[in-house]
Amino acid sequence: MVLSGKTSRRAVLAGMVAASAAGVSAPAGAKGRASDNRLWYRKPAARWEEALPVGNGRLGAMVFGRTGQERLQLNEDTLWSGGPYTPDSPDALAALPEVRRLIADGRYKEATDLASAKMMARPLSQMAYGTLGDLLLTFDEAAVPDRYERELDIETAIAGVYYQTPGGTIRREAFASAPDQVVVVRLESEGGKLGFDLAYRGPREVKYTAANYSGSPTNLAVNHATDWAQHEDPGTNGDNIRTRPAGTNVWLITGRNTASQGIAANLTFALRVQVVSDGQVSVSESYVSVRGARTATLLISAATSYVNFRDTSGDPVAIVRRQGEAAARKSYTQLKRDHISDYQGLFAGFTVDFGRGASADLPTDQRIVATEAADDPALAALYLQYARYLLISSSRPGTQPANLQGIWNEGTNPPWGSKYTININTEMNYWLAGPAGLSPCVEPLLRLTEELAVSGAATAKTMYNARGWVAHHNTDLWRAAAPIDGPLWGLWPCGGAWLCNTLWDQYDYSRDAAMLSRLYPLMRDASLFFLDTLIEDPGGRGLITSPSVSPENTHPFGSSVCAGPAMDRQIVRDLFHHTVAAGKGLGQDTDLLAQIETTAARIAPDRIGKTGQFQEWLEDWDDAAPEPQHRHISHLYALFPSSQVNPRDTPELVKAAQVTLERRGDLSTGWATAWRINCWARTGEGDHAHRILKSLLGPQRTYPNMFDAHPPFQIDGNFGGAMGIMEMIVQSWGGEIHLLPAMPSAWPSGRLKGVHARGNIRLDIAWTGGKLMALKVYGRPAQEVVLRHGGDVRTVRLDSCGIYQMKA
Repeated sequence: MVLSGKTSRRAVLAGMVAASAAGVSAPAGAKGRASDNRLWYRKPAARWEEALPVGNGRLGAMVFGRTGQERLQLNEDTLWSGGPYTPDSPDALAALPEVRRLIADGRYKEATDLASAKMMARPLSQMAYGTLGDLLLTFDEAAVPDRYERELDIETAIAGVYYQTPGGTIRREAFASAPDQVVVVRLESEGGKLGFDLAYRGPREVKYTAANYSGSPTNLAVNHATDWAQHEDPGTNGDNIRTRPAGTNVWLITGRNTASQGIAANLTFALRVQVVSDGQVSVSESYVSVRGARTATLLISAATSYVNFRDTSGDPVAIVRRQGEAAARKSYTQLKRDHISDYQGLFAGFTVDFGRGASADLPTDQRIVATEAADDPALAALYLQYARYLLISSSRPGTQPANLQGIWNEGTNPPWGSKYTININTEMNYWLAGPAGLSPCVEPLLRLTEELAVSGAATAKTMYNARGWVAHHNTDLWRAAAPIDGPLWGLWPCGGAWLCNTLWDQYDYSRDAAMLSRLYPLMRDASLFFLDTLIEDPGGRGLITSPSVSPENTHPFGSSVCAGPAMDRQIVRDLFHHTVAAGKGLGQDTDLLAQIETTAARIAPDRIGKTGQFQEWLEDWDDAAPEPQHRHISHLYALFPSSQVNPRDTPELVKAAQVTLERRGDLSTGWATAWRINCWARTGEGDHAHRILKSLLGPQRTYPNMFDAHPPFQIDGNFGGAMGIMEMIVQSWGGEIHLLPAMPSAWPSGRLKGVHARGNIRLDIAWTGGKLMALKVYGRPAQEVVLRHGGDVRTVRLDSCGIYQMKA
């Protein structure tokens, strides 16, 4: 098998961009275009989990594709409740020694009660992310269509709706443009005329159903549009906007977010809709009317007054006016062409093929159901590409990072506040970035960590009298760093350290010197915190954290509060090693790095319990823990995403990890199921990993629009599951690239092109009958790369063009 080269791929992409930008496409099936990179359906979305997401990193929209009344649910990534605040408890430091003493004495309930009273954040909950509301397009003379199809083309990031009625053929397209910072909706009618009214509906409470979700709409309500109206816009020469045939009309909505947890509302927002049409457009206080049109283009811009986590002095009306007016100076064809070109700059160059099953040509919702009965390898490939699409759409340089729902949130009471949960979920969102060629999408996470280090430095001083910075298990738009919710969940000091380790991993894929220069101070200062706060284990086993928890699991003594859980020791060990590597590479802080190295060697080691399991706690408590199948597998951080435990170097610990995985069970919440896939892949058990993946892709854990069904929706399951697919094909750890390390028998032949490995390496790989057939490696000229395939380990040197090629 010969893999296609760079030149031919660029030519194909150029032709595709030009063809796609020329006009609205007919249904893919109707024009015979075969593409595995699309989601498609034969009916409109009845509920939010069936709608299709578009996003540019900052703006998001859910497109329902309805024929009578279309719904566009909108989000802007800085529209959160509250405002800048400092939640650190002034009583925490005085209570810290007593909490540690109570833990050392085994008086866990008393330690928990004291920590609850003195050490937790004030307020106890953080702020929440919310929806911008809905735009509703109510169409004249709506009728049941004769033919209907809607799709999300993830090669162009465009959602399309196509249907035929007695009055003509309707085509609609929607995309979120990063170059122009607007959501664009195009409507066309062939053989008839368009007529519709456009109205705005403010944010609503939404009922979520989940066994372990207890969020309260009362204390999570956000973003009510308290003051919205049609405004006179200077772009219309000061005229009152009424009826202007074949013209451009503007509608502006303004409002304010809500207070939450006693934190005052501090954001204003603006939503601007500009209608460009060849029909008659009129604007009233409550709706926009379009009649007699063959085409209409909606240019939707939105912004808040958020400048940064300390500053909310921005002017959202000026921002949306500037963006909307700039977009209106372009034709629809130009907007579309620029959008596709920008998006392809990130999406292109990565292809995956696992073969096709019998259900590959079914609509996407039917394929998800069918996967319960038979494997659909093309659905797994689509799931991987869809995750890449979602990351590009929810995390771009300059935006906020992807939160628990990316950027797509329906209501005012999002599950778990749709925050940044940094005891697994936020990190999982970014596992895929480096390997899948999306390193630029990591910048928002780096910037969040830089900002969190500022607030976290104050928290470290107030709570622990320590240098450096700390963050616990959650943060929000305002970069709160104190422990929240209660000690059972929040009293965990390693959130900032795990963010640093995640960013180091992403750096290791790109080897971007500019990123390292920003990252090193964060790792150094996070290390300073642990140099000041690690304590000697009373049992003489090494240095440990205290107080802490093993997220979010209760040990046999009625609490989760403890000292030295395995995950903490592993995360801090990685942090210290990464900090030393970065500092030496930059030639900085020689004496400090020596101290960090010495301290790292004293951290208590991982342990195997009496029944052969990988111990979650410093003590051998696992078998008596009240939740033997707990969703978190925190103590297996060392296996994945770290590589401290691996089949090459620590086979006994890998065996213990497999015992733990068997006992925990394969299926849990969406993200927890995804984590298990990665862990089984890291042990080399490809068929076991694939069996779990098949369940993740089924209707119990994947919604019709392929969002992860936690339930309710959390996007980390999508990202984590996609990374599990990658781990079956290529792994990169321990100075080696591992080829087909966990290849499932369900994918006997296939190829993966454009996958990245540590050291700024890119490779194309193909296999047939489960055997490696072709390999092409790209890197620096004369670079040495260590490849492992089965029992074969070889070091290859790239040629003068930075290429190594192998053919069977």
